[in-house]
Amino acid sequence: MASTQHNSYSIGHALPQVQHHEWRTAENSAAHLIPHLETSASQNPHLKLLDVGAGSGTITASLAKYMPEGQVTATDISDDILQRAQFHAAKEGVKNISYQRASVYELPFAESSFDVTHAHQVLTHLDAPVDAIREMLRVTKPGGIVSLREADLRMWCFWPEVPALQRFHELNLEQHISNGASGTAGRELLSWVLKAGAKRENVEMSFGTWCFGSDRDRKPWSDSMVERLQSGPVWGKALENGTVKREEVEEMVDAWKTWAATEDAVLGIVNGEAIIRKA
Repeated sequence: MASTQHNSYSIGHALPQVQHHEWRTAENSAAHLIPHLETSASQNPHLKLLDVGAGSGTITASLAKYMPEGQVTATDISDDILQRAQFHAAKEGVKNISYQRASVYELPFAESSFDVTHAHQVLTHLDAPVDAIREMLRVTKPGGIVSLREADLRMWCFWPEVPALQRFHELNLEQHISNGASGTAGRELLSWVLKAGAKRENVEMSFGTWCFGSDRDRKPWSDSMVERLQSGPVWGKALENGTVKREEVEEMVDAWKTWAATEDAVLGIVNGEAIIRKA
């Protein structure tokens, strides 16, 4: 694929900005893939799986456990975050993962290299998601599968409905979209997949949710949102250009901290999920 200039990953890969990603596992963030992976691994123990945009690697490592005799390749655009993923895998005792820096638009692999290609919360950040899906299909073997899961950022459901949190959601969505990303990736996922060339009869579409409702689940989310407000590049830029006022940011910080400590507080996020069987 010819190299083209695309939008950047606005959040960045600094640990405080991505640490809440480490809450994610195959079980809570790729459950739609697990039955297919178990079936494929039983038929072919030496599966090859590509995890695109692996980030901190917590989903990668838990997927690898379902295919202990197979080989997983994890890619991301950041060497630093891939080192973090390697550290996590080592801590978990997972040894069947290799790591390579790569762009989803130009995956450095031959056609039909992998039995399974997986991406989680990658397309929502891209200005050309269809091109990315097409590239993932290219490196997947005929008969293999591409597994995708993307949040629909407009579909946040939280309690208590504190005005400062509602304001955060509105501004966060605006900033995300202004960077060329998508606020409706979950609901658009099937459309993107079909535009990438997949046939409808080869696509299994579903919706799943995240629920942050326990103390253990709320804290990493709240801590990361607070870090983004206080030191993240996106919110720093918003302060500079006057999109948000310092007092508003302080109110949002306090609101997230209060939310995390509130017993009946909850946040639900809808995710679109697709399993594509490559013809």
